[in-house]
Amino acid sequence: MKILRLLAVGLVIGVVGYWLLGPGPSARLGAAEPAKIGSATSSTRAALDAPPPPAATPAPTPVPIQTTPTPPAPDAGGAAPAPANAAGALLLPVQGIGAEQLQDTFTDARSEGRVHDAIDILAPNGTPVLAVADGTVEKLFDSVRGGLTVYQFEPSGRYCYYYAHLDRYADGLAEKKTIKRGEVIGYVGSTGNASPDAPHLHFEIHVLGPENQWWKGESINPYPVLKGQQAL
Repeated sequence: MKILRLLAVGLVIGVVGYWLLGPGPSARLGAAEPAKIGSATSSTRAALDAPPPPAATPAPTPVPIQTTPTPPAPDAGGAAPAPANAAGALLLPVQGIGAEQLQDTFTDARSEGRVHDAIDILAPNGTPVLAVADGTVEKLFDSVRGGLTVYQFEPSGRYCYYYAHLDRYADGLAEKKTIKRGEVIGYVGSTGNASPDAPHLHFEIHVLGPENQWWKGESINPYPVLKGQQAL
């Protein structure tokens, strides 16, 4: 029994001595720390060694949509107005007069129950009168109503252009003479039955018949033609 007690006392002394003389508390409590450090290091390395995320795919470039221009809307009459340089448009026959100065007098009444069938273009006496298109002087005529007049046929022979109340003809003008668009053929006046107080050019357009007679033809309104709104 003494031996057992001695062994027990020795065991207790050894445990107490080990406790007092062995590694410190910090070493004993930190036994599990290396595992934690190793775990953190492994996580960091795993993050560094991981393959980079795939590059973002660029958004496709939008393809521009091509549109067809919208044609101009027609006017109240149902058709787009013809441009001033449309085929068949005529030159204004009085030098210095613009289209905005024209007045539509085609249907105005005249003496003896007549209709005007022309437009009057007011201008100072002696203002040059120009050929509205290429053509030929068909007739030079001095009439009671029209005074000094020029009948011009265009090359196809379909239309006749009539200039009246001229003060005088251009030098060298003669029947059957070929004239060019813009050429001076006479000068504004008030001969015939025109008032001396209102010199002007009386201008007509006739559609000729198959016989091509200068004194015959169907009158059409020159106003929309000279304005560039209607082509012949």
